[in-house]
Amino acid sequence: MKIGFIGLGNVGGKLAGSLQNNGFELIVRDIDKAAAQPLLANGAQWAESPKALAQSADIIITCLGSPAIVSVVMESEDGVIAGLDEGKIWLEMSTTDEAEVKRIGALVAAKGAIPMDSPVSGGCHRAATGNIAILVGGDRAGFEKAFPAIAVMGNEILHTGPLGSASVIKVITNYLAGVHLVALGEAWAVAKLSGMDLATAYEAIRISSGNSFVHETESQVILNGSYNINFTNDLAVKDMSIFNDLGNRYGIPMEIAPLALDIIKDGLSQFGSRAWSSMVVKRLEDACNTDFRAEGFPEILEDDEPFQIGKEIKVRGRDF
Repeated sequence: MKIGFIGLGNVGGKLAGSLQNNGFELIVRDIDKAAAQPLLANGAQWAESPKALAQSADIIITCLGSPAIVSVVMESEDGVIAGLDEGKIWLEMSTTDEAEVKRIGALVAAKGAIPMDSPVSGGCHRAATGNIAILVGGDRAGFEKAFPAIAVMGNEILHTGPLGSASVIKVITNYLAGVHLVALGEAWAVAKLSGMDLATAYEAIRISSGNSFVHETESQVILNGSYNINFTNDLAVKDMSIFNDLGNRYGIPMEIAPLALDIIKDGLSQFGSRAWSSMVVKRLEDACNTDFRAEGFPEILEDDEPFQIGKEIKVRGRDF
């Protein structure tokens, strides 16, 4: 299959690299052509427009920063939809809104193509090695058709149900990650001001009931002081806002989500939209006139399972 990939940012570029490393023929596009240079240097083709990319590819992947950007890329005069025809697959790997992916999915289906939402979870360091988790919503036959490409980008793959279901669970997981991060800021403040050795505190949390994926990853770069989780404040606010809006849409009396969103928005206002999202804990460092630092923690996370062709894939999902 020939793969068209639009959006070569922190995550998208790494996912596209996994496809190329496994021998897939790539056609690529990004608002910044420089982001495509490593792929172009290894044989990828450049598309002059989303429409041209869709005309030449069997699977069209979008991995973009917001639902609004996805809409422009898909629906503009020279957008993806204009280049679709029967049997092609649109694989939406952005973190987006359920209603929006269903709306655009209907336009894709009207062209005889197959829409699927397939956001990823697990961090950029795992995207780089093909060890990230991928949630896939959409038609089962489409899932199986796209599976060879999906399987080289991730190692835990879950078919979540119909189109839109993967987007719902993705914003749920990102909401939980945001709440864990905000809570960690307070936890580190208490540990520091009570005189705890923070490296010891990191291990104590890791082996205890208070552990989380966010602690095991983001706490490391917080303690290093780089905060470099390869995920920015604007994306954190976007994801938390989608979750909050989803809860309001269903009439849920949200309590934690609005507060966590306000805290993350305050982090954005203090440190900037393109600062790393883990810098939200710096609000408490500054308020307490201290820092959360310990020796022996990395500046940037790296996956401890390097990329391997022929790796074991864990596939989960109903009636598979």
